[in-house]
Amino acid sequence: MIETKEFMDNLSQWSDICLSDERIDLELYEKYDVKRGLRDKNGNGVVAGLTKVSKIEANKVVDGVKVPCEGKLFYRGYNIYDLIGGVVRENRYGFEEIAYLLLFGELPNADQLTKFKESLAFSRTLPTNFVRDVVMKAPTKDMMISLSKSILTLASYDEKAWDITVPNVLRQCMMLISVMPMLAVYGYHAYNHYERDGSMYIHRPDENLSTAENLLRLLRPDMKYSQVEAHVLDLALILHMEHGGGNNSTFTTHVVTSSGTDTYSVISAALASLKGPKHGGANIKVVEMMQNLRNEVKDVTDRDEVESYLKKLLHKEAFDRKGLIYGMGHAVYSKSDPRAEIFKRFVRQLSEEKGRMEEFALYSMIEELGPKVITEERRIYKGVSANVDFYSGFVYSMLDIPEEMFTPIFAIARIVGWSAHRIEELINMDKIIRPAYTSIMKEENYKPLCDR
Repeated sequence: MIETKEFMDNLSQWSDICLSDERIDLELYEKYDVKRGLRDKNGNGVVAGLTKVSKIEANKVVDGVKVPCEGKLFYRGYNIYDLIGGVVRENRYGFEEIAYLLLFGELPNADQLTKFKESLAFSRTLPTNFVRDVVMKAPTKDMMISLSKSILTLASYDEKAWDITVPNVLRQCMMLISVMPMLAVYGYHAYNHYERDGSMYIHRPDENLSTAENLLRLLRPDMKYSQVEAHVLDLALILHMEHGGGNNSTFTTHVVTSSGTDTYSVISAALASLKGPKHGGANIKVVEMMQNLRNEVKDVTDRDEVESYLKKLLHKEAFDRKGLIYGMGHAVYSKSDPRAEIFKRFVRQLSEEKGRMEEFALYSMIEELGPKVITEERRIYKGVSANVDFYSGFVYSMLDIPEEMFTPIFAIARIVGWSAHRIEELINMDKIIRPAYTSIMKEENYKPLCDR
């Protein structure tokens, strides 16, 4: 048997082989007309399907030329500004209403909405001893891993786990939408107790409360929250609920669904996609970047000092040296991300309530300076603006939500969109999604082991 040091030395050597042999010359992508990241050189995504669930607009055609425009987002044909506006004007919670819209394609009337809320409350239960036997076992700091573990295990409790008929999948999706906040929060409390020696709180959800209210109730030791806090979280959930069929986790949902597999496996795959720092984990990077900025910049009210720091970020001289200003830019939007525009209005309100206007001013300054610095320092093909991740982490911190929960909250919202896309794929599925890859490998002549 080899020793640990020898094993690690082997791994190091094999890693070097991978790094030297697996690099692909970037010029070959252009030579073979391969779209890197399924996007062309202008950043446009390769069209891989059709959907009725949502739509993003970031460009318009003027005199036959496509030009960037203010970003727009539509859920089932409704502009997100109108949907949010309706909820805000009537001072009510909208997560459940918009979930109904995405799942069924129409806005509910009062009776339909009441029945839907009651059905979600009915589905908001976990199997007997599930929290003790599954959630609390092998706790981890990575709440997305905890969520995946719990969701895959729930399949073992479902006698119809493999039934992919629409009525059964709808039942499964509604159940997962309902219990996702419980699984995420209980997973966090287990980690906080067993790994960080904190207190354990396992509160029960209240069937009369909204998803946002229940999330705060479950998370906080005293179960208390303000109406402003709950309404801002509700809006955050709506804004993160869906974003076209082309984002990584939703595309994953379509791909895995097309194989004919079960709902639990599909949602787990989507979670695996969302947890990446290039997707749902980006808001944590924004918060970490802002913490680093405050450590490195003497006067965070000085525009010149802040601008200098942003340039260091782009030149890989600060923070994680990745050359990125996190929260700036988007794969689709250029002039503006409508979710960020909406979010900012309510961030100010929450900042005032929490006494954190100085931080809000810093975020606002970077939102203004970031695009300017990127435009000056980089050759870009389209405009740059703040995206929804720029403000979401700040909002969650003001809601006293721990960083470990940032991406799970994204998942609590986005599972609605995944569910809508899964059902859409099931209804229209006729072929497994199977993209092509062009091979550039060299053919080799086989040599016996003794001759190598």
